[in-house]
Amino acid sequence: MDLYGRDLLTTQEWSKPELEAVLDLAAKMKRDRFSDKYASILRYKTFLMFFYNPSVRTRQSFEAAATELGGHAQFLEPKAMRLRTATTAGETVEDAAKVMSRYGAGLGIRMLEDKVAAYGQGDDLLREYARWADIPIISMAHDKYHPCQGLADVMGWDEWFGKGPGRGVDPGVLQHKKLLVTWGHGALARSWCSVQEASLIGSRFGMDVTLAYPEGYDLDAAVISWTQQNCSETGRTFTITHDVREGYDAAHVVYSRHWMSPQAYQAGKFLKQQEIDRALEYPQWICDAEKMNLTADAIFTHPMPVDRGHEVTDEVASGPRSCIYDVAENRLHVQKAVMALTMGGL
Repeated sequence: MDLYGRDLLTTQEWSKPELEAVLDLAAKMKRDRFSDKYASILRYKTFLMFFYNPSVRTRQSFEAAATELGGHAQFLEPKAMRLRTATTAGETVEDAAKVMSRYGAGLGIRMLEDKVAAYGQGDDLLREYARWADIPIISMAHDKYHPCQGLADVMGWDEWFGKGPGRGVDPGVLQHKKLLVTWGHGALARSWCSVQEASLIGSRFGMDVTLAYPEGYDLDAAVISWTQQNCSETGRTFTITHDVREGYDAAHVVYSRHWMSPQAYQAGKFLKQQEIDRALEYPQWICDAEKMNLTADAIFTHPMPVDRGHEVTDEVASGPRSCIYDVAENRLHVQKAVMALTMGGL
């Protein structure tokens, strides 16, 4: 399967066989992590990393991935570059993309909620870079989607229900499993990217998907429509509930994470403190042992960083059915696979 040069902005825009090819290669790379077989795929190649927002796992995992493939990851910050913005003069996206295409073999961009003035602007920017660049544009998380996290999620869930870490993936094991994506109250105002990606990719792999959240915390209507369509195509169900416990019934995977409301942006500003204050009014929306006992012995999943004591209790997050560290590790492996396929021509 030829994925050389492909952009990855959301898993929804890749076919299921293409996603399965990434997961299959990621599992092989995980099993033979430091094998010479993969050590020169990106030899002499540079992956440019454009960070509008800071990170822990994203920067570390991409840098490690590039190194283990024999390449180099270069950290870039917009504030250190002369780029045009809505209020300042500078280089256009067209010029920046074309020049960076002459230097690097791929470009990753991370742009989250507090770096845009309205929902969707981050996605627009990535697509503008993709329009002009001659190298793959990879989302390292933006306001709409987080494809590498979605792939890491599915890989981790597959390992728990399938053969185990490093033993290969069998996406069929996720069919008919129930994924609960539930809102969690918290002291962080988070974008929709991770939960939207989880809903999309889970529905692509034959999972029943339930979204649970307080009224007033609706996600992107287009993403909801896509998820419904995916479930329809796989013969599975899609449900929305505003009951704090209902969604846990018979769930196999529980994904508890805070996300912002549609009112987070007003007059071109991200109202972070307002979102935090509002979220803290719902302390009952926490994933705890009582709710997990309603499930079908579900695993707990989260993209991290975890807002412990708000989104989930320590008992659950650090419990024997938590896969958060496995999923975090899998960011490295799926990103190696994506880079090898899109930048290395593997």
